[in-house]
Amino acid sequence: MTTSYPRYFNQDIETMPLDRVRLMQEDRLRRQMAYNYEYSTFYRRRFDANGINPADIRTIDDLARLPFTTKEELRDSQIERPPLGLHAAAQMEDVIRIHSSSGTTGRPSYVGITRHDRDGWMESVARVYWAEGVRPDTILAMGFGLSFFVGGIPLQDAAEQIGATFIPIGTGASDRLVTSIQNIGANQLTCTPSYATYLAEYVRSRFHMDPRKLGLQRIQVGAEPGGGVPEVRKRIEEDWGVFVTEGIGNADVIPVYAGECDERAGMHFVAPDLVILEIIDPDTGVVLPMSHPEVRGELVFTHIDRQCVPLVRFRTRDQVVAWTETCPCGRTGVRLRCVGRTDDMLILLGVNVFPSAIKDVVMSLRPRTTGEIQIILDAPGPRVDPPLKIQVEHGSEASNLPELKRDVEGLLRDKLIFSANVEILPPGTLPRYEMKAKLIQKTYEQQAG
Repeated sequence: MTTSYPRYFNQDIETMPLDRVRLMQEDRLRRQMAYNYEYSTFYRRRFDANGINPADIRTIDDLARLPFTTKEELRDSQIERPPLGLHAAAQMEDVIRIHSSSGTTGRPSYVGITRHDRDGWMESVARVYWAEGVRPDTILAMGFGLSFFVGGIPLQDAAEQIGATFIPIGTGASDRLVTSIQNIGANQLTCTPSYATYLAEYVRSRFHMDPRKLGLQRIQVGAEPGGGVPEVRKRIEEDWGVFVTEGIGNADVIPVYAGECDERAGMHFVAPDLVILEIIDPDTGVVLPMSHPEVRGELVFTHIDRQCVPLVRFRTRDQVVAWTETCPCGRTGVRLRCVGRTDDMLILLGVNVFPSAIKDVVMSLRPRTTGEIQIILDAPGPRVDPPLKIQVEHGSEASNLPELKRDVEGLLRDKLIFSANVEILPPGTLPRYEMKAKLIQKTYEQQAG
């Protein structure tokens, strides 16, 4: 007998009318600003330096009066007052867990949570996983890391909150993950898009079997752009015979705050009771109105129910497309698709290019290509003198490599409006990744070293 489950994990929040959402957020915003001023040295200094009384921040529109918070500032804050920084607003005796996120400087930043913060994270991730099809009868295999990574233990908490059966394998144990899926009968897998692709190749080469025979029904992907890229999604679905959905989160904000329902028309933002979401023009910092059906810009978050490391107008550097029409599923939150990160964006003769878009184009030529790419930067970006150097693996049906090179370069020029110098490599040459894929190789850093 098939069990009938409700459509939503938290119907009140996920389907709340937007006028009620705003009232709830502004009430929580006022309390959070007062809390930040009292307990966070970083934000008390920031308010005072800008001549702003926290009581002046009463509405979402008032947030524009406040400066942004950047990742670099958080690292500096933790250097000045280790381990959690001047922005921390809870005593260590109240901190139950610390996670870490790596960054471009090589110095990790630490994120502490209280029991209250943990409960908020668990609720948000559970809403996302429920939207993505995780139910109490799900047997979920874990393909993300379970150590410091914010996409590890918090995902386990959420799956167990739902009542799903959780298999805590994690990365670095592909053989054990595959055998566990076989022996326990897992029906869903959660991992990065890169790992889903890598694991399919691993199953074929190590176990000499079609990944479809493992019996997975769904794969939830996240932690890097790609799950929403049509050709990437198509490849994973063809490899595994599954239904692929995508989620997005941020270590400093919430491990996962948005995910797709079965409509797959963007990732639903389902945490309006925990954070306020803004979308800004990444160049000017101006807030973009959400009155248009489609908005493109950078995600910015302000916590409104956070104890340990509350952030105000934190720039995620995630570039997104957002849609504001209500989805047929009934969830009212804005729908998101991450197209890349500001850190990774390249500019060629004024044209903005994201690595995920290049990968999508190359994957569209499968099986003449494997879909694997690596972008070579000989000098720091984001501005790059064309042609952009790109390594591409040829596939099993590539009989004429010079012709393939011309076709890849032509397709990139036609679809993404930039010129490339493509080097065709044998299959298996480029690295595969269990966690986030590194699509850019910075040779100038190697030369400097």
